[in-house]
Amino acid sequence: MLTIDNEIYIRLGFFSVVFTVLAVLELVSPRRSLKTPKTARWFSNLSITFIDSAAVRLVFPLMAFDVAKLSAERGWGLFNITGTPEMAAGILSVIILDLVIYTQHVGVHYIYPLWKFHRMHHTDLDIDVTTGTRFHPGEIVLSMGIKIVSVIIIGAPPWSVVAFEVLLNATSMFNHGNVRIPLKLDRILRLFVVTPDMHRVHHSVIIKEYNSNFGFNLPWWDRIFRTYKDQPVKGHTDMNIGLANFRDPKKLTLPKLLALPFVEK
Repeated sequence: MLTIDNEIYIRLGFFSVVFTVLAVLELVSPRRSLKTPKTARWFSNLSITFIDSAAVRLVFPLMAFDVAKLSAERGWGLFNITGTPEMAAGILSVIILDLVIYTQHVGVHYIYPLWKFHRMHHTDLDIDVTTGTRFHPGEIVLSMGIKIVSVIIIGAPPWSVVAFEVLLNATSMFNHGNVRIPLKLDRILRLFVVTPDMHRVHHSVIIKEYNSNFGFNLPWWDRIFRTYKDQPVKGHTDMNIGLANFRDPKKLTLPKLLALPFVEK
């Protein structure tokens, strides 16, 4: 069975590889021209990633993986109680957890106190691989709490929790990536995974567009719950990224981003 140290190394390893590959592809074949300085954005976005990790470790003595191991040992959760075969339980757990994250994402858009934290993610004036890591620590703590409760309720096998976390991190970076994918290939890929062109619509300044395409990993939920929008009205190269009332890069520095939930605007 995986140890917590192995789980950390597995996640860090996949994160490093996916991040590096996407960063290179963004240089070689970008989808859009960046409109703001990359250095300042990357400093803020990557700093937030480290702050998020520290915040989660500070708040939760046990991560979702630890809780999954404890649940397996003590027989907690639906799949443990019903004796569901481990492989089936694991696959179903990944799908269910993805639906939970989709639901959470819809919620942080429509519940105003939560939106005040989530909007930090949408204030990025460009979108690239680092945008996939730009989430307020308050939102990340909430998300981990939701995942922990969900893991206990369903009795997710520990390996499936690791698989889900790896997939979620990897696909979040992938679908925020500023990479050019041939349109025909994109049409096929978005049947199985959220693609950059599909998710980029979600970062439009147009309200109807940023309230669509909530999926991070599996693309099915947006179609099932009718939150899917195929393309941005202005096209991918001409669409405006970000929020209409947060357009000044000087007001989107790291300290101001962290204070954003407590600012009325």
